[in-house]
Amino acid sequence: MSTLTAQTYRSPDLPMPASLEATGLRLDMIVQLLVKTLHMTGEATGTEWAERLGLPFTAIEPGVETLKAERLCEIVGGTSLGPLTYKYRISTLGRERAAIFLDRSLYVGIAPVPLDQYRRYMHSFDESVPKRVSRADVERGFSHLVLSKQMLERLGPAVNSGQSLFVYGPPGNGKTVISQAIRNILHGDIWIPHAIEVDGSIIQVFDPINHDAFPRPRASETFEATNLYDRRWERCRRPLVTVGGEMVLESLDLTYNQTSGIYRPSLQLMANGGVLVIDDFGRQRCSPVALLNRWVHPLESRVDYLVLQSGQKVEVPFLTLPVFATNIKPAELVDEAFLRRIQYKIRAENPTPDEYARIFEKACIERGIPYDPAHVRHLLDNVYTARGIPFRGCHPRDLISQALALGQYLGEAKALTVALLDAAVATYFIEGGDESVS
Repeated sequence: MSTLTAQTYRSPDLPMPASLEATGLRLDMIVQLLVKTLHMTGEATGTEWAERLGLPFTAIEPGVETLKAERLCEIVGGTSLGPLTYKYRISTLGRERAAIFLDRSLYVGIAPVPLDQYRRYMHSFDESVPKRVSRADVERGFSHLVLSKQMLERLGPAVNSGQSLFVYGPPGNGKTVISQAIRNILHGDIWIPHAIEVDGSIIQVFDPINHDAFPRPRASETFEATNLYDRRWERCRRPLVTVGGEMVLESLDLTYNQTSGIYRPSLQLMANGGVLVIDDFGRQRCSPVALLNRWVHPLESRVDYLVLQSGQKVEVPFLTLPVFATNIKPAELVDEAFLRRIQYKIRAENPTPDEYARIFEKACIERGIPYDPAHVRHLLDNVYTARGIPFRGCHPRDLISQALALGQYLGEAKALTVALLDAAVATYFIEGGDESVS
């Protein structure tokens, strides 16, 4: 049984392909990328060309030779050190060819990874990364939240199962942040390709908004500065993709851009190897049944099928952990058959008075203000008990924020007072009701 922790495990480096054959790409793909790149820059040295494609010159050299042989470029300078230092300039014929290529696809930049290589890497990743999370991993991963021991003991086994799960309960109890924090306890990092190539089609995968890339290693001072690892991939934290009510069923499939000729990945492909949080489940622009129907086979087989414009089906690994966060009872969303497939259902309960006080204290610390237990006692006695308002995990944060905003408006020092909290209560809770605006 592995004793590696989420902090210590590191995925092996992907070696830089030293030849065209090692890239897995056809010569035609390299030629297209070279011509389109040179069309953008006008001129480039061999080193600059290699840098833009994320490959060593030895891997793109057959493509460069093809450009020269077909008079798509010409050498206009350089040194005696060889083709790496030559300066290449696009020809008129080269610009005409580039226009044809750009009409098919506007993709220019880092060379893609063939689908077969991506599948092999993901299968290798799935076999090698430690899957078991320990109690210590769970406690550390959720340490920024105030959760009951019972809640933590339920989350650990659910993540270890590798299956999808429901996180449900009343609004305002942190279902979203709990779901997102699951990423913190997943072991290791992952390599994510900039793009995947499927029979000449390009699926752009790496997204700096959804993928947290680690800084690149420092390059050496030699011409082979990029020869540290395969730069077609980015080493990232395990992905965390969150979508809410704006989600549509089509986002579970490839999205083709008619203008650019480039595919955007499905949500599950973008989240592969990590966590996909479906927030506010049941409020999407597609029915819960339709969404789960789409995932019945992938959830069981761990294989997904995506469809290209041509109708060709593409098999990709389904190694994401879907988490459905909702304040609607699961039984009201889907029938028993679907609930059976999502085996773990974890309820985010209202905090206890003690947990409420700990949340309040954390919120004070985060805002750099002193914590006074008397403020919590005042709220418990004069607001919650007196008015029969149930506790919610979001209340301390919201009340403190409103109180400090009022204090700033009045020109007071940054600190909490009973008077400021009472004013926040007056505008936060609905008079005559027991529900907060959250």
